[in-house]
Formats: sequence, structure tokens, C-alpha cells
Amino acid sequence: MTNYARVFLKPKEEREIIQGFPWVFDNEISHIKYMAEDGSGWKDVPLAECVVSDGSGVEVFTKAGGFLSTGIINRTSKITVRLISQEHADKVFNDTKSFWEKRIRDAASIRHLHYSDEDSYRLIFGEADFIPGLIVERFCDIEKNVYLVVQFLSLSCEIFRNDILAALEKICRPAGIYERDDADIREKEGLKEKSGWIKGGCSDSVITITENGIHFEVDIAHGQKTGYFLDQKDNRKAASVFCHGKRVLDACTHTGAFGLNAVKAGAREVVSVDISQDAVDMVNKNIALNNAGNVMKGVCADIFDLLKKYEADGEKFDVIILDPPAFTKSAKMIQKAYGGYKEINLRAMRLLNEGGILVTCSCSYFFDTNTFYDMLMHAAMDSHKRVQILEKRGAGPDHPLLLGYPKSEYLKCAVARVL
Repeated sequence: MTNYARVFLKPKEEREIIQGFPWVFDNEISHIKYMAEDGSGWKDVPLAECVVSDGSGVEVFTKAGGFLSTGIINRTSKITVRLISQEHADKVFNDTKSFWEKRIRDAASIRHLHYSDEDSYRLIFGEADFIPGLIVERFCDIEKNVYLVVQFLSLSCEIFRNDILAALEKICRPAGIYERDDADIREKEGLKEKSGWIKGGCSDSVITITENGIHFEVDIAHGQKTGYFLDQKDNRKAASVFCHGKRVLDACTHTGAFGLNAVKAGAREVVSVDISQDAVDMVNKNIALNNAGNVMKGVCADIFDLLKKYEADGEKFDVIILDPPAFTKSAKMIQKAYGGYKEINLRAMRLLNEGGILVTCSCSYFFDTNTFYDMLMHAAMDSHKRVQILEKRGAGPDHPLLLGYPKSEYLKCAVARVL
């Protein structure tokens, strides 16, 4: 019998965990049993009276006393326990260095089935790779140097950062590791925001990678999130199939990646739009990097305003790509987000030539698949169009879906024909 604290759930709260959900929320906990520091025996207390230190290993049990999982407790967060293993705590914490090395090696082996050493991809996708809160992007530059961008977004991985970083160095042998822990989610975990080179690096933090044979500058220090959205890599290639000889609108472009994939496929004209001037500056750099200036241009504009203007001016496109940021980051904002997604999609449908292609995306988990396609149906109705869905897509294989954890299926990408 181990002395690790035991978290007991309320009745029936174990159902989602058995299905694979990796979190325990504070309102799901009945009580905690822990060994008194004076050795006087086990004590049963409510969560609020628990003296177990945040970051400690705990075991999670059903109300009836059945063992479920081992996790890390953090009473600062509403996600009070993040689960890291279905084995008992003494086995997990006996050799944490080997434990995390195996987890990272397992994740890397899955990526090796799909990507070469010269590819850039997401190496660790948090809970979906059984390392809650950890994001690791693997970038390979044009000189074949590997750079890792890491995010420790929860206490459950922060406390093992030395073991995790050692494993990443051993397995990936990177030229540099950059930490992008400037996300506000860390504050909810009781952690300070920080960023900077952990190992090696380059003076300006800008590297050049290759995707689908196209060069992109990636600012890993200042770009959104980790600097580049690797999850759309395969969708960008899939969209490019429809672009040969076509006029393409690439909306909410970020780095111009959808647009440059269209250029490579032989597009006649590409307009890439973003509301951020910094993003458009990066788009223009990437246009120059790929000698695409005779076909593609970057435009700084609010996409809602621009779509209205294009419609008023009678502009038409053959292919429109909509890849907006998440319009909602909470369940409370779904209806407002629905209106925003619907507006840009119906306006895009009106701008397409007969039989044109709409590639439309949502990266918000809360805006789930059923809601997304319901929105498209109503956008088609209101724009008086008939729409065929040619493909339903999501993130690439470097973003595995964990059954029982719906948040891992956050990205929706529909390829549609508009009539």
C-alpha cells in the first residue's frame, strides 16, 4: 500500500474517465484521503481542507473505492487532477525519467510513420499523447536543423520539465529549444508566463521551413501561439488541388500558407488577407521567398468588411479559403460565434463563381462538428446556394484524436462545391 493521496470521486463521475477523459474537475471530487504528516494515519477531508501540495502525485478512485488512474493534483485550477497514467502511482513515480522518455518516444514513433526527418510537425499534442498540458512543435529548417518549440501549459507537465526536456534532447537532438509559455492559461494553473531560448537558438528567432515544397519564414518567438499552424498542412495541400488556373481568395491567412500552396498548384491569382499588419508583412516576406509576387498579394483588412466590399463591387472568385481564428473559446459564446461563422461563409458563397470551391474551417472545440455543418447548411440557405460537401477533414496525423477526449477533435475543415 502506497502513501500517495487518494482522490475519491462523487457517484457516477468516473464514467467519462473510464471512457478516456483525462481530467478531474473540482466539482467531481467527493473527498481526499491522505496520510497525516505526523504519521498518525489516514485522514479523510473535503478538497478545500486538503493539505496535499499542488504538483503532488495522487491516485484517483471511484466513490466505491475502485482504482482509476494516477494524476497530478493542482487545487489552483478547476481541473484539479490531470491524469497521466492508468498504473498505480508508485510505478509511475519510481523512475519519472524513463516514464516520460517512453511517452515522448512513443509519440515520435507515430509521427515517423507519416513524416520524414526534413518535415515540420507537432511532436506532442498534450492529452492526446498522454502528456497533459504539453505542446511540442518540431520545426526543421532548410538547412536541416531541428528546432523545438515547447509549451508547458499545466502544472502536471511543468513539474517534470527537466525529465521532459532531457527526453526531447535525447530523442530529437535539436539545434535549439524555444519556450513559448506566454499563454494566459498558465495563470489559471498558478504558473507565471515566460518565454525564451532554453537551448541554443538563433539571434532573431526566425527560421525558414519547407512545407509541401514551399518555403515559409516562421517567427517562433513572436508568431501566434507557436509561430505557425502545422495542423492545416495536409488541408492546405488538399485545397490546392482545386486552384490550378483559378482566382483564389485566402482569408485570415496568417502566414500566407494556403495561398502559397494555391500558387504552387498553378493558381492564376491569389489574394491573401489578414487583419494583422504584422501577419501581412510576414505574408509578403513569404511571397518574396517563393518568387510568387506576380500571382499573389497580401492585403491587410477585416475580412467581414472586405467580403461586404467585394460583394458590393461585384468581385468573383473561383476558390475561397476561410481559416478564421476561433470565434469562441467558451460554451457561452457559441451563438455569437455561430453568427460570425455564418456571415463570412454566406458572403463567401455569394462571391464564388458557379461551381466554385469553398474551403472553410473552424478551430474552436466548442463549435463542434454538428454545429459547424449546421451553420454551413443555414449559410447556404440564406445565400440561396446549393452546396455539396466534397470532403470532411480535420487536423493531420500529428494531431491524434483521443477517444473520450472531445477537445482533441477541435479542427473542422470542409471542402465544398457551391452551386
